[in-house]
Amino acid sequence: MSEVGKFTIHLEQEEGYNFRVKFDIDQAEQILMDEPPPLGENNGPNASRLLAAATANCLSASLMFCLAKKDTPANSIRTEATCTMVRNDKNRLRVGRIDVRITAGDILLESKKTARCLELFEDFCVVTASLREGIHVGVEVVNDSGEILHKVD
Repeated sequence: MSEVGKFTIHLEQEEGYNFRVKFDIDQAEQILMDEPPPLGENNGPNASRLLAAATANCLSASLMFCLAKKDTPANSIRTEATCTMVRNDKNRLRVGRIDVRITAGDILLESKKTARCLELFEDFCVVTASLREGIHVGVEVVNDSGEILHKVD
């Protein structure tokens, strides 16, 4: 696989488990992430919720792109994502699965390409396809001086 792009998201701890997320897009709103109790106070979505939202958004956008390449009808797709949390054999909490339900309504009737889009759109969803293949995650922990305290590549 060849690298075709890269972006960086910044998080800064505010207090407790509250992290302010700053995106690399000037127009994008910052968001506050938090953990549910007993760790946090549920002041914002946690990473699992954002993963489910990213999956649902990517699938919805991919389907919409295929169905309406030129003029995207407003309010034509509604999507819900259900994230099922499980415990692994070490009793660690994990995302077990994400089920996405897309309601496309009349846009499916309007498109002559509906059958073809329904065959293809999942493969063009960057997030879903990446999750299904597995994603390498490199981790590095440094101190304020930049000294590497932990690294997994």
